[in-house]
Amino acid sequence: MRDLENQIEELNENLAKQLPTEVLEVFGKSIQDLKTKNIEENSIAMGDTFPDFSLPNTNNEIVKLKELLQNGKVIVAFFRGSWCPYCNLELKALQDSLKQITDRKATLVTISPQTPDYSEELKGNHILDFELLMDKNNALAKQLGISFGLQDYVIPVYNSLGIKLSEYNGNDNNELPVPAVFVIDTDGSITYKFVDTNYMNRIDIQELIEQL
Repeated sequence: MRDLENQIEELNENLAKQLPTEVLEVFGKSIQDLKTKNIEENSIAMGDTFPDFSLPNTNNEIVKLKELLQNGKVIVAFFRGSWCPYCNLELKALQDSLKQITDRKATLVTISPQTPDYSEELKGNHILDFELLMDKNNALAKQLGISFGLQDYVIPVYNSLGIKLSEYNGNDNNELPVPAVFVIDTDGSITYKFVDTNYMNRIDIQELIEQL
């Protein structure tokens, strides 16, 4: 969606003004290092069967993929956490497009490694009408090949910005998912995939809706 792209450009401009140059350089280096891991190519592929998951939502109720698929296609969107401004923009853009998604008999769920308390707060703040599920210790993200460990040189910078992943995720792993979106058909197969290790790049939501 063009709106999301414009919002990200504006966010990039604001962060460039607000953050010290050395912080921006660390973030840039981190993205470049991640690119060398070829996560996009090595992650689960189009046509593969998506792992059948059972994950807790913000009410600690278990949401099962096989049950969601009984109602039609499922969109699964992975986000890093409520501390990530790019993720917040994407989640709000998905909310803005939710009617177009549900009109096509599809279900949207979003997944992050953060604890349900943080997701519940995020859901309330942005008035999100879709499930935010917890992928404890990035177990599902690892199955998909989209999990990575934050580099040692980045962790102090995150901490200096008040982003303590151990608090958000309830562990000391410093692991995150690459922002990724999948469309899963009723037979469990992946019919659309968006994975980009540069977390500043986000899905074209109109293109996503056209896949439904």
